[in-house]
Amino acid sequence: MEVWMTTPACAAVRYCYRIPGKDQGGGSPGDLPEKAPEDQISDEDEELILCRQCDRPITRPAERMEMAGAHKHTFANPHGIVFEIGCFRAAFGCGYSGPTTGEFTWFQGYRWKVAVCGSCTSHLGWLFLSTGGDAFHGLILDRLKSSE
Repeated sequence: MEVWMTTPACAAVRYCYRIPGKDQGGGSPGDLPEKAPEDQISDEDEELILCRQCDRPITRPAERMEMAGAHKHTFANPHGIVFEIGCFRAAFGCGYSGPTTGEFTWFQGYRWKVAVCGSCTSHLGWLFLSTGGDAFHGLILDRLKSSE
């Protein structure tokens, strides 16, 4: 085993870019993002939505959904950076970074955490979680592309 793999700082970085378990909070220090399970990525003929940076499958067009009456939304964060996001029920190709927070949420009643590509760790958007157990992804549309 190489020394750099065992340092606490390296373990912390790997923990930040983990893919959580069922409860959306799983994973432990040292876990690396995994490839999406093969049963979640089916036929090569099926259209997928990919990470624009590395071509990893992130979600499917069938996962598109509406929140607050629309699929697409344009929001600015507290630093004035504007994002156009699309809402998706699931994004099997994402990993997550950091704890959930309710600060500056764009959807009332939802907390959020950063969503990254499970392969290249590019910031792709956010996972939004409600206290009632509902969840959806707000993905930055210009960081995604179609497989077709």
